[in-house]
Amino acid sequence: MQRVKTGIKGLDGMLHGGFLPQSANLVEGAPGTGKTTLGMQFIYNGITLYNEPGIILTFEEFPQQYYRDAEAFGWDFKALERKGLLKVIMTSPEVSKLDLEQVGGMIETWANETGARRILVDSLSHFEKLTDDPVELRAIQYSFINALKREGLTAILTKESPALLGTADTDESIAFVVDSYILLRYVEIESAIHKALLVLKLRGSDHDKDIRQFEITSRGIEVQSKFEGREGIMSGSPHLSMADSFVRAFVKK
Repeated sequence: MQRVKTGIKGLDGMLHGGFLPQSANLVEGAPGTGKTTLGMQFIYNGITLYNEPGIILTFEEFPQQYYRDAEAFGWDFKALERKGLLKVIMTSPEVSKLDLEQVGGMIETWANETGARRILVDSLSHFEKLTDDPVELRAIQYSFINALKREGLTAILTKESPALLGTADTDESIAFVVDSYILLRYVEIESAIHKALLVLKLRGSDHDKDIRQFEITSRGIEVQSKFEGREGIMSGSPHLSMADSFVRAFVKK
């Protein structure tokens, strides 16, 4: 099956090759876990590794912030924009929703002009400001996501998690709408904070079910080995598994 590779070390393996084409892929996590970095890396790698131009659609940060953040990883977003391979757009959910509902809107025009195949939407949480009705919100999100797919775009959609540590309820309404769901979590182990990644869902394909450690390095996100010998990782209260507790208590003495 054709895949849209992220180019992120370790993640494509978990996804069994990458995202599905023209799919909507949610990345949820607490502030600072790396949601936006993962999305920017997806866009940058698409341009530089796979010849797939991209769009960054933001509801909360000015384009200059993305330029500065990208520079820290050695990604020259300004140069890519000058070459017509990238467009960084700051707008609002209201404007974006209306824009995608009409023929010849801004996003459609920019996608056609650049030949964009990838988009980062940062973040989907802002659509919650449009309505207090969960049914209406789901309809708005569904319409927005389908419009992105009609433009031939493979999307990463970020979403803020209310919990810094521990369990946070996943949003079941958006889980039904998106094609894949990736969770990023802070985990405390022996008085140190680690970062964990889990692919919760990948529609139409198998995927790795284990929970992986990941780091934000000078080159971007790198997904590492799975958490060995511990349970309760995503709850924020990891503990040794029964087998490892037995080994530590008796075998290693």
